[in-house]
Amino acid sequence: MPEFNALLEGYKRFREYSYPRQKARFDKLSTEGQHPPVMVISCCDSRVDPATIFDTGPGQMFALRNVANLVPPYDDSGGMHGASAAIEFGVSGLDVKHIVVLGHGQCGGIGAALEGGDLGEPGPSFIDKWMTIIGDARDKVIADAPADPQRELELEAIKVSLVNLRTFPFIAEREARGEIKLHGAWYAIGEAKLFTLDETTGEFSAVG
Repeated sequence: MPEFNALLEGYKRFREYSYPRQKARFDKLSTEGQHPPVMVISCCDSRVDPATIFDTGPGQMFALRNVANLVPPYDDSGGMHGASAAIEFGVSGLDVKHIVVLGHGQCGGIGAALEGGDLGEPGPSFIDKWMTIIGDARDKVIADAPADPQRELELEAIKVSLVNLRTFPFIAEREARGEIKLHGAWYAIGEAKLFTLDETTGEFSAVG
């Protein structure tokens, strides 16, 4: 498989060039563990790598990536909760001081939510179920009929995830004590431009 071989070649370059330059950092991370100050919740889209966008190195960011960078509401009813488990570990285990919900343009999950329907696989659609997290936001965007519903729902999804983060008791308590801060951001792929959310006004503005 040439694609996998390309990954192995990349690993060899890492071992030969990048690793020696960062050996002291890797040694410290190995002996002292990880203490990232920031958690980033971003999409699993291959075009949106938070470490690249924010130009960070190993140990500086705790990352959770999933379809459409969504956070489900707090739910203690049991079951498998991968996103919630990662959030719990980042906040309660690693004591991160900031959580950034990073959305992006041309998001396939958001597009699927707007269009409806699954990917044609037999059985229930995991994506459809996951995207119900923004079901109300989707319905509002469609009803409002903005000029760019895709972008509008991408932005609204970030706000929904921030609201849902605050339903986790251990986050709400820390935020009330000023021990953690939540942020929303949206990345335009074609322009490589980042926009951040002002939760007071509900508006996104370009950085720099």
